[in-house]
Amino acid sequence: MSFDLTPTVAQHDLARRAHEFAEQVVRPVAQDYDKRQEFPWPVLEEAAQAGFYSPLFYRDLIGDPTGLSLPMFMEELFWGCAGIGLAIVMPALALSAIGQAASPEQMLEWAPECFGTPGDLKLAALAISEPEGGSDVRNLRTTARRDGDDWIIDGHKMWIGNGGIADVHVVNANVDPDLGHKGQALFIVPGGTPGLQLVRKLDKLGCRASHTAELKFDGVRVPAANLLGGHEKLEHKLAKAREAVEGGRHSGSATLGALEQTRPMVAAQALGISRAALEYATSYANEREAFGAPIIDNQGIAFPLADLATQLDAARLLTWRASWMAATGVPFERGEGSMAKLAATELAVKTTERALQTMGGWGYISDHPVEKWYRDAKLYTIFEGTSEIQRVVISNALGAADGRPPMHVDLDPTGGPLNAWFGRGTPARTRAANKALDARDRVPAPVMNLAMKVLRPPSKKPTDK
Repeated sequence: MSFDLTPTVAQHDLARRAHEFAEQVVRPVAQDYDKRQEFPWPVLEEAAQAGFYSPLFYRDLIGDPTGLSLPMFMEELFWGCAGIGLAIVMPALALSAIGQAASPEQMLEWAPECFGTPGDLKLAALAISEPEGGSDVRNLRTTARRDGDDWIIDGHKMWIGNGGIADVHVVNANVDPDLGHKGQALFIVPGGTPGLQLVRKLDKLGCRASHTAELKFDGVRVPAANLLGGHEKLEHKLAKAREAVEGGRHSGSATLGALEQTRPMVAAQALGISRAALEYATSYANEREAFGAPIIDNQGIAFPLADLATQLDAARLLTWRASWMAATGVPFERGEGSMAKLAATELAVKTTERALQTMGGWGYISDHPVEKWYRDAKLYTIFEGTSEIQRVVISNALGAADGRPPMHVDLDPTGGPLNAWFGRGTPARTRAANKALDARDRVPAPVMNLAMKVLRPPSKKPTDK
């Protein structure tokens, strides 16, 4: 199983178009939407016209077998603005949850309703978090009970992107509270359903162009067809969960699966913020003079930026690896998805803070976008699982993997018996190489060159792609 970091021509083209959209459409209006805390409908319309706002677009991204298209697109879009970026991609979170749990018929029915079409846009929301639960999806209290051919949902949701204004709400609810998170299911609640109440739009520190809300569900009635996966699949899942509880085994959930799938996506968004801040601070340090020279000539300015550039590339590699793993079905046995999110989101806070510090007083006022990026970045260490939650996931995975080699060593060998006998580091190969070196003065050059060709590691031709 190979992990190739070479983007294809199509991926380069996607990143270029996404960057142009972020530079020409998003950035010019980002400060204004942030200041007014208004939902950026005109930008969403342009995104739809550009092909960046549709279920088919995200199907193509998620379906990329290399896994790189999704993080490359996210980084470029969020380089433009995190708040507007969230407004554009928020339906993709709901779509991911639907994809985890829905039947093919439900996917076909509800996926188009998450985005709409140019000129007739729609929104979708993923309603998981609650005031008491936060990142703990095992502690959610929203319930769904069967009533004839319908389900009735009661509960309280908090921090819901597009909540209350969405055409489609994907709602996580307990159908068997005794089973904890194993007794949860996902339901479609269309916007405007009686009992669905938008309590308030939240007044946030950052990412203010996106809509985030508090919701209440008071006797919300939805038809049985809105249970994602259907009744038969739910009963089968609950039966397995009861067996797992009795046997002390672990059982997953569609909600937890959706979070695992989206963590590399969130990490890539944080990379976009970090890169924007690092580029801006570097440009400022090159142009700003103090004591007769650009301030980047001062190691106190340059060295922290160098550290951040190094950490940015490292976080990007973690993110690309996690995205590749998700796309190819390699399990996150050591919390690799959480590693990517932890590294990228913590870096976003560090980078924006350093950019602000580099610019001094100019960074603290809204004449420059750095203070906005600083406010935006903090969200990323909180939502989709706090940094503390990521550390819990990683440490639990570390304990579970005690004694096992890391992923790159654990992959199944593919070289066959010849590689096992004469591969790199084998005694036979070492003995042959030593004998060839001992005889180098006695063997004709053409023969020695042929021997060394056999023994040396294979190299990629310059024309290889």
